[in-house]
Amino acid sequence: MTNAATALTHIGSLVTNDPSLGDGSPLGLIQDAALVIDGDRIAWVGESSKAPATDNAVDAGGRAVIPGFVDSHSHLVFAGDRTAEFNARMSGRSYSAGGIRTTVAATRTATDEELSANVAAYLHEALRQGTTTLETKSGYGLTVHDEARALRVAAAHTEEVTYLGAHIVAPEYADDPAGYVALVTGEMLDACAPHARWIDVFCEKGAFDGDQARAILTAGRARGLHPRVHANQLSYGPGVQLAVELDAASADHCTHLTDEDVTALADGDTVATLLPGAEFSTRATWPDARRLLDAGATVALSTDCNPGSSFTSSMPFCIALAVRDMGMSPDEALWSATAGGARALRRTDIGRLAPGARADLALLEAPSHVHLAYRPGVPLVSGVWQRGVRVL
Repeated sequence: MTNAATALTHIGSLVTNDPSLGDGSPLGLIQDAALVIDGDRIAWVGESSKAPATDNAVDAGGRAVIPGFVDSHSHLVFAGDRTAEFNARMSGRSYSAGGIRTTVAATRTATDEELSANVAAYLHEALRQGTTTLETKSGYGLTVHDEARALRVAAAHTEEVTYLGAHIVAPEYADDPAGYVALVTGEMLDACAPHARWIDVFCEKGAFDGDQARAILTAGRARGLHPRVHANQLSYGPGVQLAVELDAASADHCTHLTDEDVTALADGDTVATLLPGAEFSTRATWPDARRLLDAGATVALSTDCNPGSSFTSSMPFCIALAVRDMGMSPDEALWSATAGGARALRRTDIGRLAPGARADLALLEAPSHVHLAYRPGVPLVSGVWQRGVRVL
């Protein structure tokens, strides 16, 4: 360890997400714990009484420390406001994919500077709530120019960037969806691939069917982009099966699942990412996390932060919803919001606090991570370290 190493001592409860540590559970809990940060990495974890000497120390005072949240699904590159739509929906109107067009119109007229400022603001908002890694997508431009600039803006703020030209069919192609698929898999893909790591598609009634989604994801994979899928949110459909078939990192939403869908997720490497903020904001059916977990599927939790159907950046809020309404235990929900999100991004350096992992962590104003669900709505995150630097 270097002279700049910092020890966090007297941690009441440390979640490592490493079963080889602590109590041997999936959370790898260590009571009265300490950890040492050296540079941007975790150098040591263990009991506080055994912590190595360092030049710098922070006394956690019996509070809990958890890995920084990994939010693996968001839509932050947008402009405009959909308050009126939300108000109407809460007054009885149902949600459909078509509302996206309102944000598309506003985003196209916004400047790069305005879009960048919005992304920065929402990332900071998430960081204050303990999110240290956040994926975000394009999808509100739907032209070659606007999709490419959305990805450039996103890439200036986060390393996890997804090309979602296939969010809905662009208004200009309403009568020619095949032409839009050709654009998404051709000129638009050429312009966007250099700025993204992932490719996504909204496989849903009102958006893209299974054949269209397959063509889009296959074209993206040929350009080096790994698939993700908006799958089975509003109805039963082919999205989950397609995601598993194409080895997508995640199938996101997973609200309407057949037994075959659940089995496919349990038998494959595709993570089922659940987005309870969307169900909360649309009064839709809750995903059945218990069914997926009992089948052996890997589950992640994410915010789906977007202006239309889930305008929240709060992972603690999503944890509380998952525990209250989706059949998850507090332990399972925390794991899914940290290690599960890392799995959904196919990352091993985040979502855990063990030697060699990136030093992304949150200090809670509580003795246990269980308080995230036990005290919903309370701002419990009192300290955040990102890449070893205290940023909150």
